[in-house]
Amino acid sequence: METIHYEQKGNLAIVTLNRPDSMNAFNYDMLSELGHVAEAIRINPDIRVVIFAGSGKAFSVGADLKERKTLTEQKVRRNVYKIGEVFSTIENLPQPTIAMMNGYAFGGGMELALACDFRIAADDVVLGLTETSLAIIPGAGGTQRLPRLIGEAKALELILTARRLKADEALAYGVLTKVVNQDSLLEETGKFADLMLANGPIALQQAKFAIKQGMNADLHTGLNIERKAYEMTIPTEDRVEALTAFGEKRKPVFKGK
Repeated sequence: METIHYEQKGNLAIVTLNRPDSMNAFNYDMLSELGHVAEAIRINPDIRVVIFAGSGKAFSVGADLKERKTLTEQKVRRNVYKIGEVFSTIENLPQPTIAMMNGYAFGGGMELALACDFRIAADDVVLGLTETSLAIIPGAGGTQRLPRLIGEAKALELILTARRLKADEALAYGVLTKVVNQDSLLEETGKFADLMLANGPIALQQAKFAIKQGMNADLHTGLNIERKAYEMTIPTEDRVEALTAFGEKRKPVFKGK
């Protein structure tokens, strides 16, 4: 693949947007490749946590406007459908996902980050859903995921003003999980991933499933979802290993079984 760089380190997958000369703007080829990678990750039992990153000076500045100028209305619709489909695939990955954000994250770049479970950003990052300044709206989930994350009023403010936020502002709005020094972005994101990698992989996936599904349901339904997700962990080897390790006063060795 040319526009996506994929690397697996043990149980950690790192997916890097790789169009640095275009600040990782999404063209159709890049979206297609990202979709293929996301689907491969979804069915890979060895991957327990996923990091999404951007090469060069940006996470992603969103849609490739140079390409967009050359497209017919039909192909614009194709691209908008594709980016929404790919980001939904990423949002629905069973593994926990982290957006490791550097430089700039605008439009679709910001929407990719919103599709991830966590957003860890360098202290020099600038981000925003800036589409209304281009006479369009966020079309890859931004109008739906941002208000669910930070509330309707704040999301309306940021989207309708097309405001660009610095790292500390985005953290205060609740957009970011954590802000770190630019020089330690990779290290700190890796440490955050390690906190999850130390836990039972089936439990991670079931906990994420219960939270994601329960957020779209009433409390009674959500509690039923939680109970069924818990029941998925009961017959696992990892649960027995955790109890054995506790009794032997050692760290458990989880196999995802």
